[in-house]
Amino acid sequence: MKILVLGGTRFLGRHLVDAALARGHVVTLFTRGLQPVPSPERVLHLTGDRDPRIAPGLVTLAGGEWDAAIDLSGYVPRCVGASCAALEDSVGHYTFVSSVSVYADVSRPGVDETAPVAKLDDPSSEDIPAHYGALKARCEDEVRSAFGHRALIVRPGLIVGPFDPTDRFAYWIARFVAPELLGARDVFAVVPAPPDRFIQFIDARDLASWMVDMVERKADGTFDACTPAGMWTMGTLVEHLEARARAAGSTTVARWVDDATLLRHGVTPWTGLPLWIPASDAESAGFMHLPCARAIANGLAFRPLDATIEDTAAWLRQRDNSAAWRSVVSAAKEREILADAA
Repeated sequence: MKILVLGGTRFLGRHLVDAALARGHVVTLFTRGLQPVPSPERVLHLTGDRDPRIAPGLVTLAGGEWDAAIDLSGYVPRCVGASCAALEDSVGHYTFVSSVSVYADVSRPGVDETAPVAKLDDPSSEDIPAHYGALKARCEDEVRSAFGHRALIVRPGLIVGPFDPTDRFAYWIARFVAPELLGARDVFAVVPAPPDRFIQFIDARDLASWMVDMVERKADGTFDACTPAGMWTMGTLVEHLEARARAAGSTTVARWVDDATLLRHGVTPWTGLPLWIPASDAESAGFMHLPCARAIANGLAFRPLDATIEDTAAWLRQRDNSAAWRSVVSAAKEREILADAA
C-alpha cells in the first residue's frame, strides 16, 4: 500500500512508520520539516503546513495519490477539514488519531464509543490546551463528513514506551529502574495508594501495529484503544518495577501514600505524580476504566508489561534527560511527604 502519514516524526508516528515499512508499505510523510524524519532513506518527505493560512499550506499534497492516510497531527477542526478536502479524492481510506479525552462525561466506569462527546461552547475556538477533547471530537466530525465509511477513528488512552516525549509513564520507570536519571534520590519512592487503583495505557508499538492492521483491512468506525479496564493496577505496575529495579541493581522500593497526604503537600495530580488521579476527582472517576472491547475484538493485543518497562528504560538511558521531569515531585518533596506519612 501507499500510505500518507500526516506527522510521523515523533513517538507514535515513529513506531507507525517503522511498522508500515516493516510490512513493505510505501510511506510518505507530510510535516512542517521541524523534526528529523525517521528512516529518511526509506520514506518520501513532503513539507508544508496543516494550516492552509500558513504558506505553503497543503500545496505539496496536490497531485498525489495514496491508498490510505493516517492523521497523527490533527488538533484543530479547521485544519483537519482543510486536509480532508485536499485529500478526499486522492486517498482511499483515512485514519484519524483522536483521544479518549473526547468524552463529555467520564465520571463513571464503562464509558465506551457510544458515549456523548464534549462540545465546544464557542465553535470558533482553537485553544487546544483549554478545549483539547472537544476540539478532537470536532476533528473527528470533519473526517467522518469527508470520508464516511472510509474513515477510521482511533481514540487511544495514555500512550507509553520508547520515544515518549511526555515522560509520564517514563517517570515511574526512571524512579525505580534508573533513579540516577532523576538525580540524587532516596531509596523510598512515594507511590499513590491504594495499590488496587486501576491504570490504563498502551505501548505505542502495539497501537502502531494494530493501526496498520486496521488500515490494511480498510476498517471503519470508532475504536477506543487501550488495555481493558482492570488489566493493570498501580500495584501491578509497582510489582513489576520493583522486580526490574532489583534486576538492574537498584534498591528503590515503594512507599504507598494516601490521596489526602499527597494533596496536603501540594502534589499535582497526573503531573506531580504521573498516572495519579485522586478519588476526590469525581469527574474523572471512570477515566482509567474504559472497556476498549471493540478494539480488542478487532485484534488489538498487548505485549508483556516487563517488555515495555525494559525497552523504555533502555531508551531513557540513551537519551539526554537534562530537561525531563521538571514537574514531578522532587527528592525534597518526597522526603517531606514520607516524613508526614510515617
